[in-house]
Amino acid sequence: MAFFYLILFCRSAVLPFCLSAVLPFLYIYPMLKKILITLAVVLVVIQFIRPAKNLSGDNTHAIQTKYNVPPEIATIMEGACYDCHSNTTRYPWYAEVQPAAWWLANHVKEGREHLNFSEFTNRRIAYQNHKLEEVVEMVKEKEMPLPSYTWFGLHPEADLTDQQRDQLTLWAQSLMAQLAAKYPADSLVMKRR
Repeated sequence: MAFFYLILFCRSAVLPFCLSAVLPFLYIYPMLKKILITLAVVLVVIQFIRPAKNLSGDNTHAIQTKYNVPPEIATIMEGACYDCHSNTTRYPWYAEVQPAAWWLANHVKEGREHLNFSEFTNRRIAYQNHKLEEVVEMVKEKEMPLPSYTWFGLHPEADLTDQQRDQLTLWAQSLMAQLAAKYPADSLVMKRR
């Protein structure tokens, strides 16, 4: 009996409305299902493509081998700088999940290309002085550590207070003063290319 009423209902003037509501869903759902399955397969497959990790730990030319780095400055730098700017990165749990690991690997690679505290003393004096100037500028302007590094409460040790920022900039400025006292002024200037 219910089947009979259904046929009557669909033959009535409501039939175009029924079809217009159901047919797009029937066509979209299989396509949506295929898209979701494809995305799931791609997500599983990319888990096996892992970037190289920054774990060499080579500190032969680290900044502390030539310059005085007080313990409080070392603590600040370990928490806020070294993950991206040294030869040893402490990777968080999400570094095991692709594509987040690719993003992190690229981020660390770019950070080390710009400034690597583990290779600091292996560079010319002018480069060292210039990088110390950049440290002062970036820390004062709160460009470093990157705001994204502390999103969602991640890396709370890198969320520097104003006092820590002042300590770090004063330390970098004192190293620049030592370099200025020890080397001729023209040797501290980066040559233009």
